[in-house]
Amino acid sequence: MISDRGGAPGEIHERRRDFRRAYSTFLVTAAIVVAVDQVTKQLALGSLSGRSIDLLGEILTLRLTLNSGGAFGVLQGFPGFFMAVTLVILACIVLFVRRLDDRRLLVPLGLILGGGAGNLCDRLFRALDGRVVDFIDFHVWPVFNLADSAITIGVCLILLTSARPLNPKE
Repeated sequence: MISDRGGAPGEIHERRRDFRRAYSTFLVTAAIVVAVDQVTKQLALGSLSGRSIDLLGEILTLRLTLNSGGAFGVLQGFPGFFMAVTLVILACIVLFVRRLDDRRLLVPLGLILGGGAGNLCDRLFRALDGRVVDFIDFHVWPVFNLADSAITIGVCLILLTSARPLNPKE
């Protein structure tokens, strides 16, 4: 969070502008993830109902499933629990980003926020009884969607970022 304490008025203005720009990066990343996720889920609902599409031979299949559990199908049958937990986590991410010093985490956290929000949209706004649309099936992993992928990529990027020092000279 930007504080008015300390620094000349010009410095404070510059810090606020930098913060707004950084926060915009975070929010735009999340918005893009939600938009792409929701469009692909709508396409899956419209074109995969009652059928599947094999891609890349037997490696990848597009197959519609409705998931009442968490990412990759864990803990099936508790959609209310996942709605509540998701809301708390998303709120924590937004609050954390407002105090974030390491700007390298903005895009990864935006991916996580967007992925969580995309799945939450399914649970809250689609008439699916709190379930999430999944449609990407690699046959060796539970069926998932782009929101799940964004969350996973965001977490991996945070882990990679935390393994590298902020200052390359360190």
